[in-house]
Amino acid sequence: MNTSAPSSRRRKGTVAALVTAAVFALGCSVGGDIVAYDLPAESARYTFEAETNGVKTVWEYTSDKPAEGDASELQPCMGDVLGNNMAACRPEPLIFLKYDLGLALDNTARAGVAHRITVVGYYQERLTAPPSVTSLRVEASFDGGQTWKAATTQAAGKNTFTVEIKHPHRSQGAEAVGLRISATDSGGNTVKQTLPTAYRLR
Repeated sequence: MNTSAPSSRRRKGTVAALVTAAVFALGCSVGGDIVAYDLPAESARYTFEAETNGVKTVWEYTSDKPAEGDASELQPCMGDVLGNNMAACRPEPLIFLKYDLGLALDNTARAGVAHRITVVGYYQERLTAPPSVTSLRVEASFDGGQTWKAATTQAAGKNTFTVEIKHPHRSQGAEAVGLRISATDSGGNTVKQTLPTAYRLR
């Protein structure tokens, strides 16, 4: 998250990252892990990385100085909450991913068939003018990440994509499916998320 400080050259930012195994959320939260950092006032490209339980996410995004109108009265800036920085702020334009893996009640999928999942890109609600996710690439691994095969993706609505993954038979040694997802939006921001074991085969 960016905040504009009184200085014309520097501004203060606060990020609160709450990370789960497969779905990542990042935003202002008093109860989260808070990391403060300084960013130049001019527009620049940044990389943010997070990893938990083996799931790795890498964001690349463009950040610039926020305007006063970017702050929300319903969800105030962290500086407003803590009372130590009253400057304008807004979330970074990070792409987050959520999944409908189409699994059975035991969280498995059938081996030896084509399986469909849905991937949705989204942004923090406080982002006043979020970009649109324009492309999605999905790769699947059936050998613990040693090799990856591209899956077929198709746009299915705003920021939504369906993915068809061809599962090998269990007799071929496949027990689980790993996923590697890359998305790009209209602002040139990207995310790459790797789930070593997204689900198991039966």
